[in-house]
Amino acid sequence: MNKKQYTREEVVNSIPRTGFFGHPKGLSTLFFTEFWERFSYYGMKAILVYYLYYSVAKGGFGLDESVAMQIVALYGTLIYMSGVIGGWIADRITGTQNAVFFGGIFIMFGHIILSLPGSLTAVMIALLLLIIGTGLLKPNISTTVGELYEKNDPRVDSAFTIFYMGINAGALLSPLITGYLQTRVGFHAGFATAAIGMFIGLVLYWTKRKKYLNLAGLTVHNPMTKSDVKKFSLITIIVVVAFVLYLVILKAFNALTIENFSLLVTILGIALPVYIVTRMLMSKEATPEEKSRVRSYIPLYITSVAFWMIQEQGSTILANFADKNTQLKMSELTGGAIHFDIPAAWFQSLNPIFIVALAPVFATLWVKLGKRNPSTVMKFAIGAIIAGLSYLIMMIPLAGGLHRELINPIWLVLSFLLITIGELCISPVGLATTTKLAPYAFTAQMMSLWMLSNATAQGLNAQLVVVYKTMNPSQYFMYSGLLTIIIGVLLIIVSPMVKRAMKGIH
Repeated sequence: MNKKQYTREEVVNSIPRTGFFGHPKGLSTLFFTEFWERFSYYGMKAILVYYLYYSVAKGGFGLDESVAMQIVALYGTLIYMSGVIGGWIADRITGTQNAVFFGGIFIMFGHIILSLPGSLTAVMIALLLLIIGTGLLKPNISTTVGELYEKNDPRVDSAFTIFYMGINAGALLSPLITGYLQTRVGFHAGFATAAIGMFIGLVLYWTKRKKYLNLAGLTVHNPMTKSDVKKFSLITIIVVVAFVLYLVILKAFNALTIENFSLLVTILGIALPVYIVTRMLMSKEATPEEKSRVRSYIPLYITSVAFWMIQEQGSTILANFADKNTQLKMSELTGGAIHFDIPAAWFQSLNPIFIVALAPVFATLWVKLGKRNPSTVMKFAIGAIIAGLSYLIMMIPLAGGLHRELINPIWLVLSFLLITIGELCISPVGLATTTKLAPYAFTAQMMSLWMLSNATAQGLNAQLVVVYKTMNPSQYFMYSGLLTIIIGVLLIIVSPMVKRAMKGIH
């Protein structure tokens, strides 16, 4: 791997400065690579929970619904948790540009395995490959976007919003295609589409990266020394041995269950961000100003977790709700005028549809507001409050009792619309803010921390999906929504302290 260090100026000067909507052409390379990676990810995830709990006669494995949702939540947790390792590998060994390419290869092979008929064990192996690959690709492609710009380039927020459109354009199309194929052909046809999408993304990245990315993402910011290699090897051995012992002990007591594994992953999802933040705050490689910015990131992180807890339930709780409690027969909704059964997976396209439609509006809005543009802290708070409202409105159609009738799908559409508005206040802004607040020696690991907020949220969701199946849905939506709103309000209260700690970053 290339061990040469490049300055920000050298990187910026090595690439075409314009050519993609006023942004560096490298943004187009990363945009389309992320488009196809997200196409494969969301296409697969849109049908995964159904694949696990549908009966064998319908092409699935016939698992209990709560277990299936728990597996999907755990998969999401580990996907984003692996970003910590992927960011570390980029910072210490490969650089972000190479990590993205290697990650894409793992992802492609994971989807290929899913596209072939096999056992539940084969599915778990495929998910493991997807977890490893996404951990390498996801945080590092976002970090590479940040490296295309100077530290305080005013185009950065706009760039991440455009980049975010690439994510959601892929997420928009894939559930429509995989959902249709799943209901008309079978699950494996849907998974094969995801594999093809990732292959296209890899080809585009490989052919364009040298010309348009050049030095961006090639720097290994904190390369390993020989003593580091020995230390890392010892830690790896200890972790692997401890994990194996954990599994052996659970097996010996007949306690090797998805519930116990889920609890371990949830604990890790909480412990890892605490460790990473503590390490950065104690590191001699971070300046006092950088440490202050890391401290300012903590309340933003907590708010992000609250937001993602609701947003990520779209592929578990709301996916199950769409399948079991929503009227999907157009003949019933139109009085017999249209005869078509809506694939439940299509609801997974609502969020990206709204993002693609609204992202240009928000990108323009932030620029047009000028001095009146809300601060990063306020955008986070507003996003959390709106996310909470997206769950509170679900109480309205449930007021007459869940078993009275299947609810009109328009309520799910409205819920997804609100969560999308909240997402546009938090997610692209959070990506940009993370790159700005990151200490130089921890650039990729800081982006991994941002991804880890999603892992923490889904780890908590792995416990909540079980709660959902044991309580009244209306109460579940009420409590979840109110909690998120309260966290948003608390962020507004502490916002002056957070802004001061950000040391000039807005």
